Amino acid sequence: MTIRSVFKSLSLLGITLALMSCGQSGSDAPDAKAKFKGKGKGGGAVPVVTAAAALKNVPIEVQVVGNVEAYSTVSIRAQVSGQLTNVMLKDGDFVRKGDPLFTIDTRQIDGQLAQAEANLARSTAQLAQAEANLARDSAQENYSRGVADRYAQLVQDGIFSKDQGQQTRANADALGQAMNADRAAIQSARAQISADQAAINNIRLQKSYTSITAPIDGRTGNVTTKLGNLVTANQTELAQIYQVEPIYVTFAVPEGRLNEIKKYYDQGGKLPVVAQAQDGSGNPERGELSFIDNGVDTSTGTIRLKGTFKNSGHTLWPGQFVNVTLQLTTRQNAVTVPNQAVQTGQDGTFVYVVGDDNKVQFRPVKVGPRIDLDMVIDEGLKAGETVVTEGQLRLQPGSTIQTGGGRGGQGRGEGKGGDAAPDDAKGKGGDGEFKGKGKGGFKGKRGAPDGV
Repeated sequence: MTIRSVFKSLSLLGITLALMSCGQSGSDAPDAKAKFKGKGKGGGAVPVVTAAAALKNVPIEVQVVGNVEAYSTVSIRAQVSGQLTNVMLKDGDFVRKGDPLFTIDTRQIDGQLAQAEANLARSTAQLAQAEANLARDSAQENYSRGVADRYAQLVQDGIFSKDQGQQTRANADALGQAMNADRAAIQSARAQISADQAAINNIRLQKSYTSITAPIDGRTGNVTTKLGNLVTANQTELAQIYQVEPIYVTFAVPEGRLNEIKKYYDQGGKLPVVAQAQDGSGNPERGELSFIDNGVDTSTGTIRLKGTFKNSGHTLWPGQFVNVTLQLTTRQNAVTVPNQAVQTGQDGTFVYVVGDDNKVQFRPVKVGPRIDLDMVIDEGLKAGETVVTEGQLRLQPGSTIQTGGGRGGQGRGEGKGGDAAPDDAKGKGGDGEFKGKGKGGFKGKRGAPDGV
């Protein structure tokens, strides 16, 4: 026998022993009697999680992001020119209507007021003089007119000449015109008094502007002009006050919700609005819808709304962005399921409904609004029906399911082993238990073909 023949015989012997070993290993697996209960490639019950459709009173809401806006904003400006002699507030103070804020030097206005009062006194004296002149001229005119009448009679009797009668009549007429001049002087003096009084009132008004008080309740911002600075009338801004009690929250909603909002707004008149900081801190502030804009913004397709809030705790701050919830109404006894039960396919939304035989049915549904972790089902489902909430990817219409399954990971099984144990398993002897990894990702006993 050649060396080549020897090597060939040894190779055939090795192959034969390997095949026998494989056959022995294959025969050992069934002899181990280690049964595993779970879903394999051959099909069987699919482990899922289910939930029952429930009836709930569901609030119909619109949730958007809004912006806090001061109820009113007042810019404090000087109405007279002068020097600031007193500043009675600090940056960021809360003030009440009527609280003193600033004082402006009054010395120049005091001088103008004294001059105007002197002018009024002079005009009053001129009025008295004009009235005295009228009284004097009136007495003289009465006397002259009597004399003229007597001379006229004597002229007719031929005692006096006609020229003398005309002279006395002319004197009486002159005194009558003097009386008219006196009356005009009185009217002029009275007009001057009114003008002087108006000037005094105006100066006193200007003087009142030197003491600046808060026109509204609110919070001041930065005091832009400090003590000692010169201010110019109607130009220099001293501070701003934001009214924060009450306060507005402005927000925009899609125009598609406008008719729905108008419907409930016109019916009830007061729709509740809830606002809360975007980070969820603080207590939510509750108010009511107070304004719907008169037109839709064509650039964004939204309409602007405002809610009014008491804001007594100053939770809302002007310029702050907040989460806004506008509650329109409450739908009574709405059918709801967990959000994850609703799936979306090519033909729309659907759920898997579990029958009495633990088989699932494909059920198209029409969904309503999403409320927290639940979804409202408008059509296609009744209260009490059971739907699949987890494990839908492994289902098809008619699939048999078994509830209580896990979510993937290591499976745990029990087996009574012989001499062989599966890979990645720990045994306790001939009839001991073991732990192993199963494809189903659930707990079960090895050997049962379709258990969990």
